[in-house]
Amino acid sequence: MDYDLLVIGAGPGGYHAAIRGAQLGLKVACAEMGAVGGVCLNIGCIPTKALLHAGETMAASRHAGEFGLNFGAPSLDISKLNGWKEGIVKKLTGGVAGLFRANKVTHLIGQASFVDAHTVQVGEQKVTARNIIIATGSEPAALRGLDVDQKFIVDSTGALEMPDPIPARLLCVGGGVIGFEFAHIYNNLGAKVKVIEFLPNVVPGADADAVKEFARSMTKQGIEIVTRTKANSAKMVGHEVQVELENVETGEKTSETFDRVLVAVGRRPRTDGLNLEAAGLKTTERGFIEVNRRMQTGVPHIFAVGDVAGNPMLAHKAMKEGLVAAEVAAGKPSEQDAVAIPGVVYTSPELAWVGLTEQEAKDHGYKVKTGVFPMSASGRAMTLQSTDGFVKMVVEEGTDLLLGVHIVGPHASDMLGEAGLALEMAATASDVALTIHAHPTLGEAVLEAAEAVHKQAIHIINR
Repeated sequence: MDYDLLVIGAGPGGYHAAIRGAQLGLKVACAEMGAVGGVCLNIGCIPTKALLHAGETMAASRHAGEFGLNFGAPSLDISKLNGWKEGIVKKLTGGVAGLFRANKVTHLIGQASFVDAHTVQVGEQKVTARNIIIATGSEPAALRGLDVDQKFIVDSTGALEMPDPIPARLLCVGGGVIGFEFAHIYNNLGAKVKVIEFLPNVVPGADADAVKEFARSMTKQGIEIVTRTKANSAKMVGHEVQVELENVETGEKTSETFDRVLVAVGRRPRTDGLNLEAAGLKTTERGFIEVNRRMQTGVPHIFAVGDVAGNPMLAHKAMKEGLVAAEVAAGKPSEQDAVAIPGVVYTSPELAWVGLTEQEAKDHGYKVKTGVFPMSASGRAMTLQSTDGFVKMVVEEGTDLLLGVHIVGPHASDMLGEAGLALEMAATASDVALTIHAHPTLGEAVLEAAEAVHKQAIHIINR
């Protein structure tokens, strides 16, 4: 065999797998037809967060006069913004390439396609490997009637390229994480934004109370949110996009015009061109490759990780799965056994959660208690001019066992690490409440939510 381990795909799952395999002494190659870093570093997580920061800085400058800082009206240099964003991407992808070199991971460039269960064609060459990890990620899902041209009708990739000028009116089709992050970016940069969602609530999977508070904050900032609505079709009228919208409950149809339309209705696993059948593999009806907890497919020496291996389609889930697959390939007794996988919407305020929602806990048969602490009672949140939101803790009543934590507020994603660790360690609300948190910090809101479970929070009236 040419390699002990061949990883197909150099996104978060793939490059983690490749580096871990090399750390464990395997001879490793990683095949990637594009730049290393995958969707996340190149056209996903990282550039999106750069634009979110830019938009939030512009929004903050508009309110700075409230505490005595006067900048005047902010202006936007689109070319410089795009260049700054691309510079961050280049630095990070270069860093991954450097890690490959340092760990002696061979980078193979080209489309990978199975010849048989141990042989893969990569570009013009054939390589063989004892173990193979498929980490090919996902791509934006299409929506019939809205043909993406990456100029007027865009997916998440096209939305990253900020046009000059910023479109006056943007429609986001899909009220999930991607839809709201771009809605927040464009809204802060001056667009009038409308978000439509087919389901009764936005951000499916998040706690209902947290979603209600999140949507209230987004609406307060000027983003229009309409649920139970779909986009049937779109056509160009001059340099504008005319979209037919339909209320799925009443059947009422309306026509509205936008300068740009974002199609953000989810993602689909990317397996096209892999020739999985030659390796003895097949996908599910939804296009995923089924795996066990050791990330093995039906062919034990072939693994699948990340988006291609099933929901949730999140970079941090792919990273952990990549490590597990590489460790199993190296003969280690590793499994993917996370208690909970966190989710985040990186708007301002952020919406972040880990573990069970209140309704999910009840559906699982738990007798539930909750503790809620509002950000409006947090001194640190006040100093940040960001008091929308709360921390909500979901707990089993009889045992005090922590089941889930849901946060709407500034830096919610950073506060979530404590909650994830507590869940993994089977901590109780009392464990969290007894842990001294630095003052003044946003993390104190987690402590007080834990105290609120037992009606002992100090900085609110316990009811």
